Amino acid sequence: MTLDQVFSSVLSSTQVTVEIPILSYLLCAVFSLGLGALAATIYMFKNSYNKGFVVTLALLPVVVQLVIILVNGNLGAGLAVMGAFALVRFRSIPGSAKDIAAVFFSMAIGLATGMGFLAIATVFTIIFGLATMFYSAVPFGEPRDGVRMLKITIPETLDYDEVFNFVLAQYTTKSRLVSVKTTNMGSLFMLTYEVILKSSVKQKAFIDDLRMRNGNLEISLGRNITSTGEL
Repeated sequence: MTLDQVFSSVLSSTQVTVEIPILSYLLCAVFSLGLGALAATIYMFKNSYNKGFVVTLALLPVVVQLVIILVNGNLGAGLAVMGAFALVRFRSIPGSAKDIAAVFFSMAIGLATGMGFLAIATVFTIIFGLATMFYSAVPFGEPRDGVRMLKITIPETLDYDEVFNFVLAQYTTKSRLVSVKTTNMGSLFMLTYEVILKSSVKQKAFIDDLRMRNGNLEISLGRNITSTGEL
């Protein structure tokens, strides 16, 4: 009995038509693990991460590779695998767009190595990795600098329509009232503005002038976070 026969299927069904030479499988597995580790390293570049997710990215290609090798050329097995994956319900916290892209990146590596295209998998990993690091390093897609979210708490008796107009005109180049909501059992209002501060403005002076008009209640000034980057 040869080494390839030891690692062949023990099922005698004639539907199992694909033979997997052990050396070919090991070569694909080595490429999958190596490229998976590279994909995980690329994901860690200028990105917050946890070890569990990074290890998953590194191991995912070799798992996908085995699935592709086993169903290669067998339509029935492919449909069975698709049905099994369709039954899985993912109950984890929704990932960010970058996390989902990293998962598809690792899966694509596994698909390529599982079909034996080791050179294509390597070239794809290098191209995708360089593109990912480039976009992470440059300011492409970042929110506009200078945009701030201003939240002002006022008593319910204060007419907020024009009370802050003079201060906003003095310290900002643009201001827009985004939302108004009640707080503290309806005894207070929370005003949310989107503002762009002038370049020479000192934030403390700006907040001090606002405090003089809102009865020294709570005021917060922070960066504008438009989205969490989730898909």
